[in-house]
Amino acid sequence: MSSQSLDRATSVRKGEELDLEALARFLDEALPGVEGTVELEQFPSGFSNLTYLIRAGDRELVLRRPPFGSTVRSAHDMGREFRVLSALAEVYPKAPRPLAYCEDPAVLGAPFYLMQRVQGVILRPRLPLDRYPPPAEMACIGAALVETLAELHAVDYEAAGLADLGHPEGYVGRQVAGWAKRYRRARTEDLAELERVAVWLAEHLPAESAAALIHNDFKYDNLVLDPSDRSRVIAVLDWEMATLGDPLMDLGTTLGYWVDPDDPPEIRALELSPTTVPGNPRRAEVAALYAERTGRDLGDLVFYYAYGLFKIAVIIQQIYYRYQGGHTTDPRFARLNEGVRACGLVADRAIQLGRIDRLFEA
Repeated sequence: MSSQSLDRATSVRKGEELDLEALARFLDEALPGVEGTVELEQFPSGFSNLTYLIRAGDRELVLRRPPFGSTVRSAHDMGREFRVLSALAEVYPKAPRPLAYCEDPAVLGAPFYLMQRVQGVILRPRLPLDRYPPPAEMACIGAALVETLAELHAVDYEAAGLADLGHPEGYVGRQVAGWAKRYRRARTEDLAELERVAVWLAEHLPAESAAALIHNDFKYDNLVLDPSDRSRVIAVLDWEMATLGDPLMDLGTTLGYWVDPDDPPEIRALELSPTTVPGNPRRAEVAALYAERTGRDLGDLVFYYAYGLFKIAVIIQQIYYRYQGGHTTDPRFARLNEGVRACGLVADRAIQLGRIDRLFEA
């Protein structure tokens, strides 16, 4: 495996620099064994919490902190994410090991935590096509993603000490209402399709299917693959939205990120996840694999898919709202409003047709 296939950090984006002297002082106190000049790079992907690579001597660490300018505190709770990872270390080997937490915003401008770096391959969007695995291997990786999601939903969260992480009862209704409320707060234009989807979801709530530990952002670029066998998932990243809830809502989010090659260009342009790379299972096949692996009834699959797209639309809208308000200057955010519109378009179409694939056949 070429070293070029490994996930790499790059230079820190303008406006997202960290105080290296303050960071070095924190490392001296929190991790006395870490020595040497502190160097900092940033992982370029992701629109939510910021992720940095720290090099100090022969050590590599990962730092996570909230985005600059964010006012959505519940979505960027570093202490909660650190607690989840600390608990999972005992029962779920695919969770990275947390190392230290700082709750004092005076150090780096916001609470943050440090964790081990898991070296491996991450299939991010927008890579050159020759950087992706060939079709036969890609099919195996798609199956491994589904298997890993099923494994996660089977974790004994009570044994991990996470029984108080969330409230599974009424989770579906709370999520639909909560994301609709967030959308109204961050709305910058009227989008008829997305408004219809919000109303339909509220009027078609299914019964709770189960209670499980759910990730809430489960997609390819939150998985680390074994460099020597890319069909093996060795770590799951970005636990900021993990909670206890209905696992089919988690599946819905994954399906929302899963764009098929024949989906409309508006949503393919978002490049939510590299699921259109040749060899990937289609969105409906992902759902079928999950049902086969878990035995769960997917009779309300259109609801979960539409919910996933609606949630993703709101997340993108919140980021665009911050960009419009001047809280971030990241040029990637300038046209995110088009992505919000695309998610609404596809979700509305799925509801109209009563299926999650072949939505825009001629």
